[in-house]
Amino acid sequence: MNVMNIGEAARASGVSAKMIRHYEGVGLLPAPRRTESGYRQYADADIHTLRFIRRARDLGFSIAQIGELVGLWHDRRRPSRLVKALAEVHIHELDLKARELLAMKATLQHLVHCCHGDDRPDCPILETLASDVPMAASGRQSGLPVRGRHKGPAG
Repeated sequence: MNVMNIGEAARASGVSAKMIRHYEGVGLLPAPRRTESGYRQYADADIHTLRFIRRARDLGFSIAQIGELVGLWHDRRRPSRLVKALAEVHIHELDLKARELLAMKATLQHLVHCCHGDDRPDCPILETLASDVPMAASGRQSGLPVRGRHKGPAG
């Protein structure tokens, strides 16, 4: 069995030492064995789990979801339908996030289009950010300034 310290484990897994300690703290990785002087020791199985966690994070799974995935991964009797269901829920969450990001992009594109971008101080981007009017994610709400129709802070 190959045993390594936290720095070596970080290099071998691609997960920073800080995140390894975090994953231990939230229960994704079991507490490692320690030397008599208190240094953490990691085995090959720990490195494999850290790589699993890193790949799951790369796919955007939450810590809670990764906890479920790690549990399912270690349970050799688990039905694959549970893993698939968890992945499908995550796909739905990613779809929602993608729509939100596209809506934010559309709003920002609208604001950039409305901004003259010249030497004048009036700026619909800043005015909208400072406004008390809720911003629609799509950029189509009436509270957003339209080129040539916005007012500066003085009115």
